[in-house]
Amino acid sequence: MADLHSWHAPVRDLLFAMEHMAGAGTLEGLPAFADFSMAFAASVLEEGGKFASGVLAPLNRNGDRHGAQLENGVVTTAPGFREAYGQFVHAGWNSIAADPAHGGQGQPLVLALALQELWQSACMSLGLCPLLTQGAIEALSAHGTPAQKATYLPKLITGEWTGTMNLTEPEAGSDVGALKTRAARAGDGTYRITGTKIFITWGEHDCAENIVHLVLARLPDAPPGTRGISLFLVPKFLVNEDGALGARNRLSAASLEHKLGIHGSPTCVMQFEEATGFLIGQENRGMACMFTMMNAARLNVGMQGVAIGERSLQQALAYAMERRQGKPFGLQHEMREMLPIVQHPDVRRMILTMRSRTEASRAICLATALAMDLARHHPDAAERGRQRAREELLTPIAKAWSTDGGFATASLGVQVHGGMGFVEETGAAQHLRDARILPIYEGTNGIQAIDLVTRKLALADGGALSQLMDEMKETAQQLGRTQALKQWQAPFAAALDGFAASARFLTEKLKEGHPGDALAGATPFLDLAGHMVGAHFLARGALAAESILSAGTGNQAFLSAKIVSAEFFITQLLPVAAAQASAIFSGADVLFRATPDALGPI
Repeated sequence: MADLHSWHAPVRDLLFAMEHMAGAGTLEGLPAFADFSMAFAASVLEEGGKFASGVLAPLNRNGDRHGAQLENGVVTTAPGFREAYGQFVHAGWNSIAADPAHGGQGQPLVLALALQELWQSACMSLGLCPLLTQGAIEALSAHGTPAQKATYLPKLITGEWTGTMNLTEPEAGSDVGALKTRAARAGDGTYRITGTKIFITWGEHDCAENIVHLVLARLPDAPPGTRGISLFLVPKFLVNEDGALGARNRLSAASLEHKLGIHGSPTCVMQFEEATGFLIGQENRGMACMFTMMNAARLNVGMQGVAIGERSLQQALAYAMERRQGKPFGLQHEMREMLPIVQHPDVRRMILTMRSRTEASRAICLATALAMDLARHHPDAAERGRQRAREELLTPIAKAWSTDGGFATASLGVQVHGGMGFVEETGAAQHLRDARILPIYEGTNGIQAIDLVTRKLALADGGALSQLMDEMKETAQQLGRTQALKQWQAPFAAALDGFAASARFLTEKLKEGHPGDALAGATPFLDLAGHMVGAHFLARGALAAESILSAGTGNQAFLSAKIVSAEFFITQLLPVAAAQASAIFSGADVLFRATPDALGPI
């Protein structure tokens, strides 16, 4: 039997999604990315794939078994993590999309996000370290002072120093405005930070010489709620004027969380005791800074959903190709040999569900990153505005739908293995355990649904959604004009009609002053939106694949597989998702008629 813990980098799938689904080729020729081309992306991803499969992937199982250890205030990561992270930094992988002014390579975010899939799929526990650093880089780049950028960005960009986000507290999780960590003005331009933060990913470790904590705290005279939050940079070691590390700051890891999954990632309770901090941005304006790093983190977490889905898919398919069990219905007695379980229709349904949902999520995440690139670097101001609205519209879908999909795919991966999936021997259970955090952190998926319905549908007076739906209508028309794919047009168009009607209903309920009805439909609407946008990108990929095949070029097996994935998703999964429109229209009445007694005994 094949090694079920092995994994190969899906470079060809990433390139196809970048070019033919997301449309990353539009970046070629932009002044900001003069060196970028799809050929260049291919070479980068090939090398990234070698690093991920050769260096990171072998550590995934080891990290799960050994985890991180805290002793006498020192966190030691799993064997091999420190050395692998050192190789990651030395190879320059952390700096792909960072500003060249501070040592970055200045490549598009869409390429950096594609690489993120490789790191997270190979070893998510270790991949979380550079992922969190990217959020710190984003926040400092957008809101830091010139001196802060000069001091911290070069080391963060190389990865020699790592970054964290310190938001959550014991009594302030999703409600950030309830935080109690205090900041006091020291009189010399610095601040003294005191408080406890929980669930801090890679808050303390032995892989880098310094850790740059971004900490939300409240000044004594701050207004209540989120209006009174400020963001501070609190380094593990203070930095001298010459750039050398100075004294240890007054902060420490009080404990490590014992978690369901991602055991190799040290998740810390951080204690700050009058630690020296430096204000980022303006006092009481920390939420704006926080959202900068949260948006970057949410997209990266969405790609983690893709990554865990891809790894689960690869393992489940390898198992299903070799595991022999059962015979075709009606021929049980005539056949001597049992079949590989991949021959059974139900197993094929599970594999196709895993594959098509992973490919749809990948395209959504890459398209979101592309919108971010164009919003920042397109030469036309109007187009930058349109792309910014597209980025904001797609971000909650990319985060929530992709991570729900990653967990669902990992669960199907266990099911494909049967009883062997429920035991730790195969490793399928680890993927399920690791995936469970994804719908929770960086803003729960319920919050993403609320954000989509209450804020994002109204972007540009509804123009962002209208533009996306116009593109979907064009996709439906192209399907109808393509002989081999025209039978998909009806289910695609029907789902699009339901999606549009649902969006109108939710928007009207908000305008009418009935937010409860809108919020009650938020989660099913986000799921419908994810399926609809995913179908749109899969259809674009299938149209491209059919065109290439008609020209007699390309890899026939690979392109045919893309068409099959799209057909399965559009004809089998999309109609089921579209049926959620009735739940969206039903409003909040049944939810609020459910008294505590109706919900069940407590």
